[in-house]
Amino acid sequence: MIGLNIPPPPFGPVLFSIGSLSIHVYSLTMVTAIIVALWWSARRVVRMGGDLDAFESIGLFAVLCGIVGARVYHVVTEHARYFGPGRNPWNVFAVWNGGLSVIGAIIGGGIGLWALCRWKGISTADVCDAIAPTLFIAQAIGRVGNYFNQEAFGKPTSLPWGLSVDPAYRPAGFEQFTTFHPTFLYEALWNIIGCFLLLWIVRRFKWQHGKVLAFYVLWYSFGRFFIELIRIDPVNTILGVRINNWTDGFIFLVALGIMIFLIKKFPGSIELPLAGMGEKWRAKRGGDHSDEKPDALVGQTPIKDIEPVG
Repeated sequence: MIGLNIPPPPFGPVLFSIGSLSIHVYSLTMVTAIIVALWWSARRVVRMGGDLDAFESIGLFAVLCGIVGARVYHVVTEHARYFGPGRNPWNVFAVWNGGLSVIGAIIGGGIGLWALCRWKGISTADVCDAIAPTLFIAQAIGRVGNYFNQEAFGKPTSLPWGLSVDPAYRPAGFEQFTTFHPTFLYEALWNIIGCFLLLWIVRRFKWQHGKVLAFYVLWYSFGRFFIELIRIDPVNTILGVRINNWTDGFIFLVALGIMIFLIKKFPGSIELPLAGMGEKWRAKRGGDHSDEKPDALVGQTPIKDIEPVG
């Protein structure tokens, strides 16, 4: 059985150094994930009638907000790593060493995207629907960085796919164990399955108006809740339960309510939900026109058998 275990990474988290500058594998996986998500999202936006230049600006702003949100959430939930006796608060800014929360990234990026789209009068829900499937793949890519950082793993296990962790990376109280649940791998696989399932649902049921995003949130928060139950990295708790579990559970219930509401309110679909996006983006002043249809779509009957975006 031991031979079947997942071995530790063949080299440390630092890929190479140029003088005092160290290039971390974690940073490269995050950059790769962002590039893939932006590239695929742009293709989906254009196929939905959107404007490429407008989306590139919106997407980059959302990425920056997502990075800030990811770091803030991580620092808040694991503040003991950065504050207190013997800790260096300046490490809060050392994102290349790891410590970016997916939940925080979703919250931060979502707020940034919503604010910019609302200012320009662009439908936030439809832009999010274009992005949602790509987030699954981006998160799966990003989890590769956790492997090289030897972090985000779970409880000790003797299962054949247990992850071998070097002694220096084993949490206090678990030094005597050698193999652990590769929870980052569980999450990556869960996200890949969710992506394929979501693409099939979009083709089958022609989901729009925010339903694609709602499913993404439902799927991710549901899986993450159970994965979080077996993680052992230190994090703050409430009533003995990890704060991430409370967050995941709350997000799941909110997303479920939103999904039910959207299905009832928007049973149909239109051909190009993001038509007119470029004109709104280039307008001198933004307005709250997110519920208005572009001139080309006024009076148009919803189309139920359209070619969905994949």
